[in-house]
Amino acid sequence: DELEFTWDEYLEDTETIAAPNTSFKHVEISLQSGFVPGMKLEVANKANPQTYWVATVIMTCGQLLLLRYDGYKNDRSSDFWCDITTADVHPIGWCAQNGRMLQPPDAIRDKCSDWGEFLVQTLTGARTAPTHLLEGPNKGIMPVDQIRPGMRVEVGEEKEPVALWIAVIMENIGGRLRLRWDGVGNTETHDFWLFYLSPRLHPVGWAQKHGCYLKPPQVISSLCSNLSEWSSVLQQAVLEASSNPLPPDAFKDQVEVRPHSFQAGLKLEAIDPHAPHTITPATVTKVFSSNYFLVEMDDLRPERPGNRGVVCHAGSQGIFPVGWCSQHGLHLTPPKGFQRPQFEWTEYLRLCNAQAAPATIFNMSIPDHEFQKGMKLEVVNPHNHAEICVASITKVVSRVMFVHLEGAKVAAHTAQNIVMDVESMELFPVGWCETNGYPLSSPPKRAIVKKPKKVAVVQPEKHVGMATGGQPGPSHANHSDDARHRNKYWCPKIYVNHKCFSGPYLNKGRIAELPRSVGPGSVVLVLKEVLTLLINAAYKPSRVLRELQVHGEGREDRHQQQLKAKYMGKSYRAMVEMVRTSAEVDSYCKEICHKLECCPNLFGPLEVTEECPENCSILTKTKYTYYYGKRKKGRVGRPPGGHTNLEGGPKKPGKRKKRKKMCFVQRKKRSANTDESAQNSPEGMDQNGSEGSESGESKSPTPEDEQQVKKGDGWGGGQGVIPAPAPLKRVRRERKEKEFKLPKLLIHERTRRQTPSQEEEKLRLDSNPLYWSVIEVVKFIKDTDCAPLAKVFLEQANGQALLLLTLPTVQECMELKLGPAIKLCHHIERVKIAFYEQFAK
Repeated sequence: DELEFTWDEYLEDTETIAAPNTSFKHVEISLQSGFVPGMKLEVANKANPQTYWVATVIMTCGQLLLLRYDGYKNDRSSDFWCDITTADVHPIGWCAQNGRMLQPPDAIRDKCSDWGEFLVQTLTGARTAPTHLLEGPNKGIMPVDQIRPGMRVEVGEEKEPVALWIAVIMENIGGRLRLRWDGVGNTETHDFWLFYLSPRLHPVGWAQKHGCYLKPPQVISSLCSNLSEWSSVLQQAVLEASSNPLPPDAFKDQVEVRPHSFQAGLKLEAIDPHAPHTITPATVTKVFSSNYFLVEMDDLRPERPGNRGVVCHAGSQGIFPVGWCSQHGLHLTPPKGFQRPQFEWTEYLRLCNAQAAPATIFNMSIPDHEFQKGMKLEVVNPHNHAEICVASITKVVSRVMFVHLEGAKVAAHTAQNIVMDVESMELFPVGWCETNGYPLSSPPKRAIVKKPKKVAVVQPEKHVGMATGGQPGPSHANHSDDARHRNKYWCPKIYVNHKCFSGPYLNKGRIAELPRSVGPGSVVLVLKEVLTLLINAAYKPSRVLRELQVHGEGREDRHQQQLKAKYMGKSYRAMVEMVRTSAEVDSYCKEICHKLECCPNLFGPLEVTEECPENCSILTKTKYTYYYGKRKKGRVGRPPGGHTNLEGGPKKPGKRKKRKKMCFVQRKKRSANTDESAQNSPEGMDQNGSEGSESGESKSPTPEDEQQVKKGDGWGGGQGVIPAPAPLKRVRRERKEKEFKLPKLLIHERTRRQTPSQEEEKLRLDSNPLYWSVIEVVKFIKDTDCAPLAKVFLEQANGQALLLLTLPTVQECMELKLGPAIKLCHHIERVKIAFYEQFAK
């Protein structure tokens, strides 16, 4: 079976990046909601829903609007969110038309003596939202989604722009419309695709208003025998269009067609529409109007075909002045039938007795874009417009780029790079097809994994002393020395034991998808591969890379290797230390596990088949990271968010020192009551393998443990250096007190605090949260463990907004990281449940 194509894996396998979404201007326009900050609306007063007042849009988030009543000026305390699909919101002028009263909220009623004059000033020159976005069946629906199948449009003919015909919309895929000419019946033979911003599309009735005429396209003109049949088809189409009209501003974002200065007979260079991988000499053969003209590709053959033309306007893409290819180092394909060995424009113009079009009349301004060579995107196949393919940018020159289609269904004649304008509406960002539920032609299976994993299949190198046929050569005497040298730097298999505890940095699901083992091979190569796999399996690869990077000059006996990580579209690089010899591999793997706060057997030469010797599987993340992780940093669980570009240097040591000091003081206070509390701690804690087993919970400490205790930076968590040597029994006693009794106390206290009966107790509300003020919302948040976030709600949320919040909204609008956002949404969900149980009835 063919593997399912996923962009993330493909980008990783090919070591490429996606073209930035902001470079696709037409897609960005299609995602606009129609509401913009600064718009004025008439909104019902919360205290008196029978009256309304003018509000300004402060922020948009999908169907949610953050509003502020006019009169509050810069006071954000009373800003509120509303859902436009359910809220009582109307465009400016609705109250006057429907006899409703405009009345300021009670809180600001005394701030102005003449509210009538205030409204005149605030509404003069103001912009309001279109009526269809706030009323009727389209209320709250994105403008591009309001263009629905069954609606009709007028479409300009490909070779004759002043002639139009009506077409019915069969599909709307993210603004890309599949159209069918009226009069062809139910056949899909003549279906075609256009993006809704194409200048060829117009609402029904546009042709009559602009001096154009309706005429069946040439490709379907033979389907009806006489003009009367076409007339009846047209009348029926107009009737259907009036009963199911387009939104009034469906094409408001189309680029306006400007008048041109081209004349018939002028020569230029153009992308051949029938061979889009070539740029060839062309001629302006016909001028339709001040806006449109026809360009045909030059063909010197006697039997030249007559269908190699394209209708253009002043801002058209794909036409260039004479000499443009030569100026930019591109190949200009000579015209068909050109017999001379080399093409020269000067000689060709003299041969044709023609003039070159002036360079000043072309649209050669370079738009802002971020396309670069090697980036990936999704592109419409120019020979089959129903197909969208995976593609790579191979070259960017001025405002054009060369694109290589990599889709499995692409025809053989599109194997060459096609030439496209950077503003073409046939280009789409990575993931566009998946988002809109449209099939994407992906590369063949053999192309998905371009680069095999080198380390996992490393073969022993041939010895210098071996001849080609495998017989000993002249240097066979050195064979044993080479074998010993190879064994020293030859790494055994490194096993990835996915059942072991993965810690706060690594994603357990991704760990389970890693290869079972890596190697054998060169120590440096194997370790590089293992660390790269671990970095890519992290929640935040950049954070893991930062933990592994070498600080300062590093150790002289270790190899330094640059590793990279990708996160949130950004690339990070840092130098990481690796051991050189096989004897150091085991300790190095445990050292890396210590840095990542995971089980010491998560990866290494030891294969864990059933139960981990460290008994890590029964430990929670909080307990485990307290014992084994970075106790010297005094923090528990997953590290705080945020990441920096690693090339900028290591983290500042100041915060770390401060954290050490605070942690030491806290532990000192707790240790005073250790003996008393330890007696009350449950005996079951010992049997649970709380990290005492991690540090070897036997009664006699190992030499490594003694060394760590002496250094004062061991697993016991002590931060200071022991002032004087102590007898072995005393060291053991102190170590037992610090390592076993103190953690049991802390875990016991945590367990008591987080009992389900207390943590998940049903919330009972004294008042309906739907009518909570901002102050009441803030008071509720302050009573939870999200109290630091209360100031965010002080600025922009009342009870109604609180009930509308979801996890994506909280992350986007409040700019919270995932952890705090989930915690906050948990409390919001409790309020919602209490609201439904107590007040919704």
